[in-house]
Amino acid sequence: MEPGCDEFLPPPECPVFEPSWAEFQDPLGYIAKIRPIAEKSGICKIRPPADWQPPFAVEVDNFRFTPRVQRLNELEAQTRVKLNYLDQIAKFWEIQGSSLKIPNVERKILDLYSLSKIVIEEGGYEAICKDRRWARVAQRLHYPPGKNIGSLLRSHYERIIYPYEMFQSGANHVVRALKLPEPTEEDIEKHPELKKLQIYGPGPKMMGLGLMAKDKDKTVHKKVTCPPTVTVKDEQSGGGNVSSTLLKQHLSLEPCTKTTMQLRKNHSSAQFIDSYICQVCSRGDEDDKLLFCDGCDDNYHIFCLLPPLPEIPRGIWRCPKCILAECKQPPEAFGFEQATQEYSLQSFGEMADSFKSDYFNMPVHMVPTELVEKEFWRLVSSIEEDVTVEYGADIHSKEFGSGFPVSNSKQNLSPEEKEYATSGWNLNVMPVLDQSVLCHINADISGMKVPWLYVGMVFSAFCWHIEDHWSYSINYLHWGEPKTWYGVPSLAAEHLEEVMKMLTPELFDSQPDLLHQLVTLMNPNTLMSHGVPVVRTNQCAGEFVITFPRAYHSGFNQGYNFAEAVNFCTADWLPAGRQCIEHYRRLRRYCVFSHEELICKMAAFPETLDLNLAVAVHKEMFIMVQEERRLRKALLEKGVTEAEREAFELLPDDERQCIKCKTTCFLSALACYDCPDGLVCLSHINDLCKCSSSRQYLRYRYTLDELPTMLHKLKIRAESFDTWANKVRVALEVEDGRKRSFEELRALESEARERRFPNSELLQRLKNCLSEVEACIAQVLGLVSGQVARMDTPQLTLTELRVLLEQMGSLPCAMHQIGDVKDVLEQVEAYQAEAREALATLPSSPGLLRSLLERGQQLGVEVPEAHQLQQQVEQAQWLDEVKQALAPSAHRGSLVIMQGLLVMGAKIASSPSVDKARAELQELLTIAERWEEKAHFCLEARQKHPPATLEAIIRETENIPVHLPNIQALKEALTKAQAWIADVDEIQNGDHYPCLDDLEGLVAVGRDLPVGLEELRQLELQVLTAHSWREKASKTFLKKNSCYTLLEVLCPCADAGSDSTKRSRWMEKALGLYQCDTELLGLSAQDLRDPGSVIVAFKEGEQKEKEGILQLRRTNSAKPSPLAPSLMASSPTSICVCGQVPAGVGVLQCDLCQDWFHGQCVSVPHLLTSPKPSLTSSPLLAWWEWDTKFLCPLCMRSRRPRLETILALLVALQRLPVRLPEGEALQCLTERAIGWQDRARKALASEDVTALLRQLAELRQQLQAKPRPEEASVYTSATACDPIREGSGNNISKVQGLLENGDSVTSPENMAPGKGSDLELLSSLLPQLTGPVLELPEAIRAPLEELMMEGDLLEVTLDENHSIWQLLQAGQPPDLDRIRTLLELEKFEHQGSRTRSRALERRRRRQKVDQGRNVENLVQQELQSKRARSSGIMSQVGREEEHYQEKADRENMFLTPSTDHSPFLKGNQNSLQHKDSGSSAACPSLMPLLQLSYSDEQQL
Repeated sequence: MEPGCDEFLPPPECPVFEPSWAEFQDPLGYIAKIRPIAEKSGICKIRPPADWQPPFAVEVDNFRFTPRVQRLNELEAQTRVKLNYLDQIAKFWEIQGSSLKIPNVERKILDLYSLSKIVIEEGGYEAICKDRRWARVAQRLHYPPGKNIGSLLRSHYERIIYPYEMFQSGANHVVRALKLPEPTEEDIEKHPELKKLQIYGPGPKMMGLGLMAKDKDKTVHKKVTCPPTVTVKDEQSGGGNVSSTLLKQHLSLEPCTKTTMQLRKNHSSAQFIDSYICQVCSRGDEDDKLLFCDGCDDNYHIFCLLPPLPEIPRGIWRCPKCILAECKQPPEAFGFEQATQEYSLQSFGEMADSFKSDYFNMPVHMVPTELVEKEFWRLVSSIEEDVTVEYGADIHSKEFGSGFPVSNSKQNLSPEEKEYATSGWNLNVMPVLDQSVLCHINADISGMKVPWLYVGMVFSAFCWHIEDHWSYSINYLHWGEPKTWYGVPSLAAEHLEEVMKMLTPELFDSQPDLLHQLVTLMNPNTLMSHGVPVVRTNQCAGEFVITFPRAYHSGFNQGYNFAEAVNFCTADWLPAGRQCIEHYRRLRRYCVFSHEELICKMAAFPETLDLNLAVAVHKEMFIMVQEERRLRKALLEKGVTEAEREAFELLPDDERQCIKCKTTCFLSALACYDCPDGLVCLSHINDLCKCSSSRQYLRYRYTLDELPTMLHKLKIRAESFDTWANKVRVALEVEDGRKRSFEELRALESEARERRFPNSELLQRLKNCLSEVEACIAQVLGLVSGQVARMDTPQLTLTELRVLLEQMGSLPCAMHQIGDVKDVLEQVEAYQAEAREALATLPSSPGLLRSLLERGQQLGVEVPEAHQLQQQVEQAQWLDEVKQALAPSAHRGSLVIMQGLLVMGAKIASSPSVDKARAELQELLTIAERWEEKAHFCLEARQKHPPATLEAIIRETENIPVHLPNIQALKEALTKAQAWIADVDEIQNGDHYPCLDDLEGLVAVGRDLPVGLEELRQLELQVLTAHSWREKASKTFLKKNSCYTLLEVLCPCADAGSDSTKRSRWMEKALGLYQCDTELLGLSAQDLRDPGSVIVAFKEGEQKEKEGILQLRRTNSAKPSPLAPSLMASSPTSICVCGQVPAGVGVLQCDLCQDWFHGQCVSVPHLLTSPKPSLTSSPLLAWWEWDTKFLCPLCMRSRRPRLETILALLVALQRLPVRLPEGEALQCLTERAIGWQDRARKALASEDVTALLRQLAELRQQLQAKPRPEEASVYTSATACDPIREGSGNNISKVQGLLENGDSVTSPENMAPGKGSDLELLSSLLPQLTGPVLELPEAIRAPLEELMMEGDLLEVTLDENHSIWQLLQAGQPPDLDRIRTLLELEKFEHQGSRTRSRALERRRRRQKVDQGRNVENLVQQELQSKRARSSGIMSQVGREEEHYQEKADRENMFLTPSTDHSPFLKGNQNSLQHKDSGSSAACPSLMPLLQLSYSDEQQL
């Protein structure tokens, strides 16, 4: 056990810097500024300004990469040593036919490597046993004392490690094939963890150590084919660990089945028996005790082995020679494998997030960074657990694209992207900045000049390393979870290497350049415990981490993220770069580029170098030239005299590398004519070849004379700053007594900029001096320039002018403008004296003061006396304005102007006259504002004031010399109110009642006036009464959701003859598109105001309607019937309201317009809506009384109320003092209806018609006199107005009784059984219907049909209309097609009603059941549920009632008249009986009702 592995202690934090925007503009300059602090830690973190947020430029859809596979416990150096050791010892035991079973001690797997190492450190096995120091060994392994663990460790050491150690030491070349004893039952009782221990997981880790199954039953000795014990490294992995893969086979979790060795006697071929001889005794006898080696096929007697074996071992067995060869194999170099799967960013992120959330069992963003860090170092230090992760590292940005925007010709960048594409912090730009050394390397070095990309997941790590050539590196985290860093400063780099070599010498023995492979970690706590300073940091998205030259760094990722990194080199790096080359030479490591070539290339163009870089290059060049002189002198002393110039920069690197130290040569190299394949640097001239010196020759890039010339140019460039600094110092301090001109100082500043001198304190002083000189010159120019220019610039005070003069004299610059300043100062002093004299002689004339003030303004300098002059002028000007504003003859100024004068007066200086004028003005404003407030209150108050009050307010304000807006508005309102009163008087006193539109317009105007008007209340009452009457009339006439207006219904349909026009207008009304009320009458809004025009238009409309309907009937009658078997394609067809052609069964023909419609698209009559007759009586066969009359919605536009109801509306209309177009139309409609009623009564009262009515009544009585024996019931008539029926009032009461007893179809609960049987009965009676039952002569039929048509045009229900309908029906055969269609439609509706009734009944039953549950415990809840159920039932019942109410509305024209009108009907009945006493049926009166009682009127 290693100390500190149980609990990780985070190292201290590295420095964190937050540059300002100014500092952030110069990246390398800022890094140089923080280097003294940050270099001490090795790494640092930089947080850019918050607004610096570069866009992510990678094409996410095309970005695909193959990550590396990292097994965490193979990364840590000490853990890898342990795994290698376990691999070797497992191999040792396996090749001897035994499986290694590592025991548990104190519930932990025994660390065999640490045990072996501590035993060696304590003096070896024999010494520890001799001194009995196994308890100390247990203590060093951190086991608790007092449990006799030392003895247990000794036992395990003797059984497992000691044979291996002895074999490794070479003490015994003939090793016994020892078997590892298996745990006994006693061991299991003492250590139950042996039975439970199992460790699962992928990767090369220490697998579980379960119990081995004893193979007691095997007695047959035979050779078994087993898997190979040595696994060859997978060629595709590229850098896989063989030892870890082998360890998987050695340390298997499953119990190992032991097999016996193959003996010689088992070979079936007898001819080879004599060839098997023992390698020790060289005899082949006793072949039953002869062992066969599975490795080399040699044979050994079991008794010849040293020590001898008592019996044949089971399993695979190898001889001592094979064991030695196998165990002495060195481990192969460790490296990372490439994953087999290619990822996109999305798929890798999904995998990474899923892995982290599953591992920590929480969302990825909630896992603390401290927890991840501790778990990481626990995993890499564990040999028991193996966790494998993947890391997309070292992805070339040239191939996949950088995360930063890049300027190229392939894509167009936005302005924001261009800004970031040229930023010095862009990792594509930083390596090639002017201050960077790498910009002088032409090749694109991937990873150094060209950034690399890194896509990480949790636990993916980068191991301890330093950058190539010990350069700087910068890493930017574009997005994702943090990246944890550890850093060691350059001063401790060698210490870190020594500690790692000391702790893990086995790794460095096989790989001396292990730390350059980036494959090894070591716990920071371990390094810190050995004195290595380590710092850490968490790099979050949007932050930079910088590593300094030769600073070791490592780290791991906290989760899914995307980073980008690149190297850069500044001037201070050059000495470290030279030392790195020497270090590489000692390690024989290849260089990325030639350091000598880089120095010489920069020295060739010194003027292009940054000054600091030039100084550093000069120092490096000087050292390099001196070393080159020494090496060439040594070469000359060796005897090499031949030389050739060589352009090394044109050669590939592999052709100019030293064959000894692998250094890339540039200045010179030694080659041989006889050995042209290699060369050496001048440091290894003795290692080229063994040829004679005369055959060797020098290959050089520059002669020794050319190098000093290049060095001199660098010196001039490096020393140019000192020369310039001396010039500036002399000029600024005027050491020679001569002030330089402005142009000379500007030239010095330009020279510093052109030569790119550093921003030193001296340069800043020069810039400040030039700025002060420019400011002084600008002020002087402002003084001496023209008046217009001076007015635009702020004026100087007299004190500032004197300070300016002193400043110009003190600056180290000769300025000729100083004379101009002196002249201005003299003018100001003269003006000051003149102004004081004028102020002393007050009151002076305003003209003199104004002229002095203008002269002072032209000076361009503020003089104190000029301020006093300004005050005097302002006072005089303000007093003059106030006097003019308050003059009686002047035009009244507004309130705003007066307030402005008062504000201006408050700003000017105080004086007696000014104070007096201010007081008067304030008083006037106070009075004016008070009256304005009163006027505003009158205009805005809810309670309006009468005109008299407004007139009084206006009179009071006439004498105020201020224009008051609210008073003016009050005047205008009063004028409008007076005009409105005059208009009302004119309308009320006219010859006719005023129209409703005129009154509404007056009311609207009156409401908007802010004046209290008594007449307005009267007009509002009249308008309200008119609207109330119109609403009552609308409810009387209009159907529910009617598309017609009241006026349209009352007026005749003048275009009834045009079916297309009528239908299109009906569709427009149904869709809400047609809104003109008077278009059919041809009246304008002005014509509606004239009663005569309305009457004339109504009469003309009646005639047009009659003519139009006749034409329409002829047109529609000519159309083919939809019931016909076939229709001609060319003949015109009917169109239903749905827009389709009606055809087939279920169509109906309108009795008025003769057009056809779908029965389901319109409201149709119901055969069973009339009071139901007895099903056992014959009158059911009186088919002419059945309700089969159908009027389409285009013909029947309203409810068609009864005439008595309309007369009540007319009585109420006569009481209105307002004229309505609807009222006049209603009067015309009433006159038309009464006229038709008179004609109809006369026709019905004629002798011929009376005889026909008598025949019809007799026929009905005959049918009624034949009751059926099954049942007897009363047969009531369908309509009470039928002349053949008796006692209409009684019939109505009987009908109502039947409805209440449950036989009516209007009750949804009781409808289903009764109505269904009635419909079936009616269907069965259809074959029995015969007709006609009356013979109607054409002389009688034609007038009745004409009357019938005119009656159907009326939007009024009249009893005579139905009487004529029954006569006409009885005079023709029954229309069986229509009756069948009506029955089918009613059956279809009956089925829907029955479904609704059943659903309602089930709902009521459920409600009754729910009411009986939990009454005692849930009283309050039950009450609430009852309310809810009650509301639901009422809404459902309301919908059912509404449905049947619509049916009743359709049948309104066929219902019996109210019993309230029985006196009128009886009187007319008596007159009819007097006229024809022989008539057996009473005919109700058809005379017009001229008056209604007051109670009837009130009911309306």
